[in-house]
Amino acid sequence: MAVLQFFPPSSPIVSARLHPVVLFNICDCYVRRPDQADRVIGTLLGSVSDGVVEIKNSYAVPHNESADQVALDVEYHRNMYLSHLKVNPKEVLVGWFSTGFGVSGGSSLIHDFYVKELKDSVKDLKDAQNSVPPLHLTVDTGFRNGEASIKAYVSVNLSLGDRPLAAQFQEIPLDLRMIEAERVGFDILKTTVVDKLPNDLEGMEASMERLYALIDDIYKYVDDAVEGRAALDNDIGRFLADALASVPKISPAAFDKVFNDKIQDNLALVYLSSLIRAQLGIAEKLNTAAQIL
Repeated sequence: MAVLQFFPPSSPIVSARLHPVVLFNICDCYVRRPDQADRVIGTLLGSVSDGVVEIKNSYAVPHNESADQVALDVEYHRNMYLSHLKVNPKEVLVGWFSTGFGVSGGSSLIHDFYVKELKDSVKDLKDAQNSVPPLHLTVDTGFRNGEASIKAYVSVNLSLGDRPLAAQFQEIPLDLRMIEAERVGFDILKTTVVDKLPNDLEGMEASMERLYALIDDIYKYVDDAVEGRAALDNDIGRFLADALASVPKISPAAFDKVFNDKIQDNLALVYLSSLIRAQLGIAEKLNTAAQIL
């Protein structure tokens, strides 16, 4: 009796971490794609440690796609990869990405290509960390319902006895960590139309509003826990204690002074940048006038 079996990769990937610059680069490539292209396909670069893939960089690869086949510009991919290795040898091939919602029909063909490319890179680089299989990252650039669907997959082989049948994409945990400035840019990406990009003060205002909302949530949880309306959690209690202990002891007057000084510094930077921009504009016009005369 034949039995269907799943064969996970020999060096399984436990999870993946995505740097925000990769997400912004993918969205930028999608905006700049050719008119006839429905999606963007590209290569992911990064590092692997203890089964965790850290995706640090990416670049798009030109391709032609039809209903039954996908043609990648292999020479472009290899030249770009060699160029990246010369600049940063630690960022190696870890997988590939595509825009769109979920895995599509031609994903298995592209994944097989990157599996072969990864094997060849292991032979050339002789790097042990490249022995893990490549992962597949999908980014929904349409931001449906105001949310970005970003998922990572690994390929799992399905066989019937000793005969391989197909490959199945299995989703793995994906961690997207951002600092506050990157979070502001990511929130702008979710909106289809914006009047203008926020400046430093507007970004700070949005951060403070988010901080106030988080503090209100903490107050509500603590009150509910004290009154017995919420279950006690030791991990949350330790986390709150550590967070409060990390806050420096400073008087309100001193805090206001430090905060206002920071605001003044930001305003001075904005003024200086505007002044430099005006001087460059005047110099350019004078240079153009001198060439005409």
